[in-house]
Amino acid sequence: MMSRLQSCPPFWLLVFMCFSHSLETANSLQHRLKSGLINFYHTVILADGKETTIHLLKDISKRYYFVLEKGRTSAPFTVTVTPCDVPIEWSIRVHKMSPSYLGKAAHGGYDNPDALKFQKTKKLESTLFSYKGNSVETYMGMSYYSTVYMLEFLSTERDTHITVYLTTDTTSDRLYPELSPDPRIDVMGVDHATVTLAWKHSPTALQYQGNIQYCLLMNEKHNYKSLCAAETAIRSSGMKSPPALALSLSPYAPNPQQVMILSNGELSIISKASSGEVRQICVGTKNTYTVPNLSPNTQYYFDVFVVNFLTNASAAYTGTFARTLEEPEPKVTELKDGKVIHLILDGRKQKLYSFQYRTRYKEVQFAFQSCTGQVHVEISRNGKLLMSERFAGLRHFILKGRLGDIYLINLGSTEPSNASLKVQVSSLFHKPFFPDLPESLKIKSFSKLRTCDSVTIAWLGTQQMSKYCVYKRQIEEDQVWMETRNADRCLGPESRHKNDKVVCKYFHELNLRRAVTTETIRGLEAGTVYLFDVYLIGSSGIPVRYYSRVVKTRKKC
Repeated sequence: MMSRLQSCPPFWLLVFMCFSHSLETANSLQHRLKSGLINFYHTVILADGKETTIHLLKDISKRYYFVLEKGRTSAPFTVTVTPCDVPIEWSIRVHKMSPSYLGKAAHGGYDNPDALKFQKTKKLESTLFSYKGNSVETYMGMSYYSTVYMLEFLSTERDTHITVYLTTDTTSDRLYPELSPDPRIDVMGVDHATVTLAWKHSPTALQYQGNIQYCLLMNEKHNYKSLCAAETAIRSSGMKSPPALALSLSPYAPNPQQVMILSNGELSIISKASSGEVRQICVGTKNTYTVPNLSPNTQYYFDVFVVNFLTNASAAYTGTFARTLEEPEPKVTELKDGKVIHLILDGRKQKLYSFQYRTRYKEVQFAFQSCTGQVHVEISRNGKLLMSERFAGLRHFILKGRLGDIYLINLGSTEPSNASLKVQVSSLFHKPFFPDLPESLKIKSFSKLRTCDSVTIAWLGTQQMSKYCVYKRQIEEDQVWMETRNADRCLGPESRHKNDKVVCKYFHELNLRRAVTTETIRGLEAGTVYLFDVYLIGSSGIPVRYYSRVVKTRKKC
């Protein structure tokens, strides 16, 4: 224990370095140290008007002192102590100076043995306040000149840290935001994935709307009595964030529900911890919020902090908890063997489809064609997940099982916007959904074969005889991105204007290395942008659209 304390500077040096009080005050503190009235291992002067972070070692008490500045005879003061991890013990004691001692101190007679004896025998020390627990506590009292106040802190569970705020200036704005007279959090509504909360406005938030914000914290274990305790839990949960994290909100943040501000002013987006323990959301100055994306049938604990984002000082509402509802059974639609269906997927919901086949075959094929957007497909059999994939384009799977197996298909959009796709599930392998596809569905153009009125394009074919139809359309240069990005890949030639059609022809090649066909489109306008599409139509009649190609004819030839 002594090795931990040897690095502490002498008390008289701390007095002159940390506290700009009168010489009489410093000498009186030194005298009490020498006389045995103040006997401690580790002592520091507590700063006035500043929040101080104090680190406590287990079973080792720490003492801080404060007195009035020179020229002041009395002043009200407040001390606010915030535990940040575990319950602590702390107290405020006062050392009063006798009139005989004051006379000696004023004339510099500090070595009078009678005065020292008088001080020791009188034991002029009393306890003003003591507390044990993990709640935020504030003591208010009156401070007098030449009265030494001692704050003692002790942690008996483990090493921890706390914050202490002392002020004798009652005229300045309060460091800590004021809570509502009714600091409860009300649960207004509960769903299987959301909980709606409401709380009374803080008077400080109503008065200083530009500086005060509400931050909400959610976890699955327990409530937190202070923001300091919540920050400690976030760090211990494994979340990758700097150690100076504060759940305050920047007015310049691009997304006020995810962006947190750090104590040094740096902005950082904080993601959910890998363990799922703690999630924090700042909601500005509104006093209602619906927490989204919760798990069904799970109990969550909610805390609301009113935060001064200029100083990171905060006050905590009384926490609450709620259990989300059980998720309703999803509506499952049975797919008919071999039937092609066209689905529109809501970006906020998922659709479930089941398929059961009872044939002499022990294999089933799944075909998916995403028309717009990116889709997420999961296939499970008898409750066991077989595959999960995200894609945009075409996918074809063949799965083996037993007669009577039930397959469940889970379909969803990977983006907030809607997506669409075509689906076929079949055990009839002689009636495939998609025709044989080439290795690539890209269309290539040749710059050397490009003229003012013609363009030559090429694409890959297959060994199977199939029909290929070429279409063109004139577009503006600023439309290129939208036309290629938002194209519906499931629409066939029937959706095109008759004037867009260039040619339809049949093609196949047994040697896949030579399975390339070309087409020269003539009668074009010089210096004009054209969009070219190729459709592959197999025996099933379902068209497969190649990726569109944009080509601009030469302006001068």
